[in-house]
Amino acid sequence: MMGEDNVPQPQSSVCIRCLPILMCSPTSSPRHPSPLLPPPHSLSLPLLLKSLSRSGSRTKMWSYWAAVAPPPHAFRRKRVKSMALRLLFLFLSLSAIYADEGAYIGVNVGTALSNMPSPTMVAALLKSQQIRNVRLYDADPAMLAALTNTGIRVTVSVPNEQLLAVGQSNATAANWVARNVVAHVPAVNITAIAVGSEVLTALPNAAPLLVPALRYIHSALVAANLDGVIKVSTPHSSSLILDSFPPSQAFFNRTLEPVFVPMLKFLQSTGSYLMLNVYPYYDYLQSNGIIPLDYALFRPLPPNKEAVDANTLLHYTNVFDAVVDAAYFAMAYLNVTNLPVVVMESGWPHKGDPTTEPDATTDNANTYNSNLIRHVINSTGTPKHPGVSVPTYIYELYDEDLRPGVTSEKFWGLFDANGVPAYTLHLTGSGMLLANDTSSQTFCVAKEGADEKLLQAGIDWACGPGKVDCSLLTQGKPCYDPDTVEAHASYAFNEYYHGMGMAVGTCHFSGVAAITTTDPSHDSCLFSGSGGRNGTVLNGTSLATSPNSTSSTSSDAHSFYQSKVVLQIVEALLSGLVFL
Repeated sequence: MMGEDNVPQPQSSVCIRCLPILMCSPTSSPRHPSPLLPPPHSLSLPLLLKSLSRSGSRTKMWSYWAAVAPPPHAFRRKRVKSMALRLLFLFLSLSAIYADEGAYIGVNVGTALSNMPSPTMVAALLKSQQIRNVRLYDADPAMLAALTNTGIRVTVSVPNEQLLAVGQSNATAANWVARNVVAHVPAVNITAIAVGSEVLTALPNAAPLLVPALRYIHSALVAANLDGVIKVSTPHSSSLILDSFPPSQAFFNRTLEPVFVPMLKFLQSTGSYLMLNVYPYYDYLQSNGIIPLDYALFRPLPPNKEAVDANTLLHYTNVFDAVVDAAYFAMAYLNVTNLPVVVMESGWPHKGDPTTEPDATTDNANTYNSNLIRHVINSTGTPKHPGVSVPTYIYELYDEDLRPGVTSEKFWGLFDANGVPAYTLHLTGSGMLLANDTSSQTFCVAKEGADEKLLQAGIDWACGPGKVDCSLLTQGKPCYDPDTVEAHASYAFNEYYHGMGMAVGTCHFSGVAAITTTDPSHDSCLFSGSGGRNGTVLNGTSLATSPNSTSSTSSDAHSFYQSKVVLQIVEALLSGLVFL
């Protein structure tokens, strides 16, 4: 169990000296300051906030980090037109294996689609992909009926527009629970109620009603004898966390403490958890190149590029962990040290305006979500609490074409309205078993028009340190022609990609490589993955499935403190499996 944290008091002026990535820099003002924030000059590391309601755009948080990092890759990733449309995706085995330890992945189900699938179709998709945890943005009776007897763990929501009534009347809250929860359990496996969505930032005028609404809903559950199996909480934007880096200095917006403190005490007393929405995409987007793309995508960083908290000397290799730890430290500052965090929304858009949103690509969405899922399911934890799981819900199941805003707002889904996967999700090394191996074969090729010097450097590395057999590229061999740097790079890149089991991050090569489902083989030159030819999968077995997998529900949030011994045994058993 976590002990009390010695949390430094927030300071008005702090100079961080750690590794070269962190250095003292002038405070810069956020582009879009929130009216809830203190003036920028009062923060040593100003936080850029933007809060929008669920009915408009999701609340996001951007922050400028006191870090000097290399700019994002000069070669922006082009949208791979032929990106795979088969999603390799299974949540059941993960939930079943890790459920009792508190580690699981869920999916948000939004409904802002012009051609919204019927509830039975949604349930069928969830079952076919064996997704075992979902969050609904309401408590639609037809959707709940479709989820009857599926065993899927469901979080239902009190929409923001209903918060006023629920927060003002115990009777109204009791009626809401009777109609939307009691009427459906136990046939529907409802495990949590999300009261509102980002109320403190989206509807600040309703803030005084939030804690009463939580208490009224919980009282209704107590009366129905359901409080032991259904938790009550409310999702928050991570923009509530000020001075989010270094995490040890983070604190919640003090103007909201009259609401936030009793809310945390309520969550603590009822055995619930803090619901938090985390979007590294927006942190990266608004940092103007200060945050490296690799840092946002969970890609490996050399030690001298990791962000270091000068107060704790904890190393941060990704934005997600830094934000979650900032929440832990901010709670500790308010003397709350044993409350779990569940991330209710996190994801990456797979499409955006190519001019203004060049990093909203299928490749980046694939990389982020794949790495996030692996990170969560392996119970990696965070630097502050290693081994402590952070259950996370991917945003989102479907692309929502009716969402307002920029192009990328409409393309966060894993599937389109017809249930066609948006991209291939690679989960190598995660211990994930595949529900349906319906994946189209993928290949790693050189990007058209890429810089030839970078392509040649990639060839040299793949055929050298990368240990690719490039003998077929020599004169007189099947893959020598066409004798161009781009053609040879495609062969070398693909051999390395398949040799590494098509793992996330192995088709990058300084940004000049891309994944495609178009077979680049020609004449007698067969690329790995083409037809009967398969690349060598290192340290494991490719596309292994488990016909004996069974479902399991995860424990309540108080299983926050896991049995690491069991986890290590499970991970050891799974360490030999490589799933693509």
